[in-house]
Amino acid sequence: MKTSLLTRLALASAMTLFASMASAGITLDGTRVVFAAPAKETSVVVRNQGSNDIMVQSWVEPDTNGPVTDVPFAITPPLVRLGGNKQQVLRILYQGQGLPTDKESVFWLAVQEIPQKAKNENTLQIAIRQRVKLFYRPANLPDTAANAAKSLQWKLVEQNGKTMLSVSNPSAYHVSFSGSTVTLRNGKDTGTAPAEMLAPGATRIVAIKGSTGMRAGTTTVEFDSINDYGGLDRVTSKLSN
Repeated sequence: MKTSLLTRLALASAMTLFASMASAGITLDGTRVVFAAPAKETSVVVRNQGSNDIMVQSWVEPDTNGPVTDVPFAITPPLVRLGGNKQQVLRILYQGQGLPTDKESVFWLAVQEIPQKAKNENTLQIAIRQRVKLFYRPANLPDTAANAAKSLQWKLVEQNGKTMLSVSNPSAYHVSFSGSTVTLRNGKDTGTAPAEMLAPGATRIVAIKGSTGMRAGTTTVEFDSINDYGGLDRVTSKLSN
């Protein structure tokens, strides 16, 4: 009897949580934001897909993987009440100084939903936060962001007696990968290597898994890069000597 009661209470709690989550949810109109100079501001649209009013709080955070830097951006409105099935334009303002002018800088835009106080005291509420990358792109950078992934330089290097994969980004743009690995292919022989966003001018050396038969000149590196619009661009490059 006691077990049955606990089961019913757990099921009721789960249904309440599901109902609460089903009526919530904010979305942004993109998976990344590109702030292109000389503009002093850009914008992003946040939508409330639920039927209830919510509060939306927004801010910009530094990228923890990059150099420590102050955040020279402000968002207006930073806190706003958003009605059910309504949308709000968030303006992102740049103070005009403090960031490099010869390469992109990356930050994170955080948008958090704060639900209204529940009428039922036993309702579990969850504050949902979305984070998308915010790229600040100075004016007059060489080449284009679309060519950055194609310009990556891949080569084999020896490190501690092991053959490793080195990748360098000579461009002024960040290169983002879809997925956590790239594929190396030499005829029927294939292997993989870890991949994560590569900053302008950065070099990373990673281990190759699944194959030891990779050779410069005959091996290709295949991956999907994420473009400014959140779409995927297929790239195939050769290992250099």
